[in-house]
Amino acid sequence: MRDLLDAGIPLVAVSFGDDDSERLAHEAKTAGVDVAELRVDRFSRTDPDHVLQQVRTFKSMPILATLRSTHEGGEWSGTEEERLGLFRAVAPEVQAVDIELSSRGILADVISAAHENDTLAIVSYHNFAFTPGTEELETVIAEAKNAGADVVKVSTMVTSDSDVKRLASLLLKAGAETRLIVIAMGPVGAVSRVFFPALGSPITYSFIGSSSAPGQLDFSETFRLLRTFYPDFDRRKTVES
Repeated sequence: MRDLLDAGIPLVAVSFGDDDSERLAHEAKTAGVDVAELRVDRFSRTDPDHVLQQVRTFKSMPILATLRSTHEGGEWSGTEEERLGLFRAVAPEVQAVDIELSSRGILADVISAAHENDTLAIVSYHNFAFTPGTEELETVIAEAKNAGADVVKVSTMVTSDSDVKRLASLLLKAGAETRLIVIAMGPVGAVSRVFFPALGSPITYSFIGSSSAPGQLDFSETFRLLRTFYPDFDRRKTVES
């Protein structure tokens, strides 16, 4: 997955729960999904055996394991100790994990578990209410990098074109030395799902079936638009091999 991120070709991640996972894994692989984001916080069961079984179902493609906290829009209902235990269990089996910057109690341990297994640590920030000012967002990025993030993810709700432009500027200022995923949530921000990759955001998130975040485009539409605007998009399969 590191090679794919460094190739400069947009990747499309699709979120999955644990419903009918064998069929969905096959469908995702056939459709050309680049990254399967397993939303473990939405699984019907979160005991390690069940979670690892689901992870192995999606082994035909790179996997990003996410156990999103309720503080940032997720559905995790267990303790932080249990969440850390699951992160440690899946870290050897996946290519990336996503942990919120706000999860201070377990943040360092999750990043350490990822790095011990050569797994990417995505440190994320979500704001479903509004888009903060540039200075605050730059502080988020700096804190995530200082914590050991391999990739920083910033996802905020936008209500105006100026919000979208602020996030676009954030990407442009980040530079090539920072792997930074930026997403503008909400209907006004739908444009970010396709055009922020042109500014350096390496992963865009989509869905098959039902959306997992406001403003997402479905996978077939996202795939079509990326092929239209990025001539190298189909070359990512050559990079994989």
